[in-house]
Amino acid sequence: MSVLTLEGVTRRFGDVVAVHDLSFSLDAGQIVGFLGANGAGKTTTLRMILDILRPTSGTIEVLGGPPGRDKAADVGFLPEERGLYRGTTVVDTVIYFGRLKGLPRPVAERAAGALIERFGLGPSRDRRVDRLSKGMAQKVQLATALVNAPKLLLLDEPFSGLDPVNQAVLQDEVLAAAQTGATVLFSTHVMEHAEQLCTRLVMLARGEKVFDGDQEQARALLPTRIHLRARSDPSGLPSVERAGALPTIEEGWSDWEIVLAPGAEPGDLLQACVERGFALRHFEAHGATLRDVFVHLAR
Repeated sequence: MSVLTLEGVTRRFGDVVAVHDLSFSLDAGQIVGFLGANGAGKTTTLRMILDILRPTSGTIEVLGGPPGRDKAADVGFLPEERGLYRGTTVVDTVIYFGRLKGLPRPVAERAAGALIERFGLGPSRDRRVDRLSKGMAQKVQLATALVNAPKLLLLDEPFSGLDPVNQAVLQDEVLAAAQTGATVLFSTHVMEHAEQLCTRLVMLARGEKVFDGDQEQARALLPTRIHLRARSDPSGLPSVERAGALPTIEEGWSDWEIVLAPGAEPGDLLQACVERGFALRHFEAHGATLRDVFVHLAR
């Protein structure tokens, strides 16, 4: 059974189509990056999954049924707009969210205590939320999303405002959740986090899905580029689709950026240079990054 399934989901706000004909399905244990530029439709989609918004058309299934309050015990959510009760202590906040999700009080207290210690919040457990730093408050918010050990964990821009140390803490928690069988869907437009965590990527542009696959498939959407330094113009070599001259930095040699022909590999070009006696001083291959793919698809 899929943990989450969207079929032909569209959401309109008047004449504005925020999400159009979106379909994808997630299985247990996956960590899926939900990518897209600001305004692409990511947050609107997450709100529909949570039943905060209803689709204009299409269907959503969460853990085998329609989204709704009855799924709260098995779903965790970290919103982009952080929402904590500022006058409540750290420990009472996490316990309260556990109780909202159906945990008996003793269970909520144990889970809250374990998360607070794991996140390094022990010395602040009785401090009010409004007296915490932004990073500490965000860890409290994450604890409220994890307190019920959710089967589906939804994270909306979870790394925003975190320093590198706390980003690493969050990444470890995401990996730990997936290892226990949880499905994690997190929206981001920071490709470094997607590269480090995701086994799969779903990307939106202007409300429509433009990619769904793994990182290797994503990078394969763009050609490998070669930077070489040569005695002469490499445009006529096999495997070269086009060659663009770069500023020359060494007398007697010219620098070029090569785009390979479809299906060609860097080794094919290097072999052609050797066989033809084509003089080289430098040869460096640059595969497409996720950022390159993101920019390409978002445009």
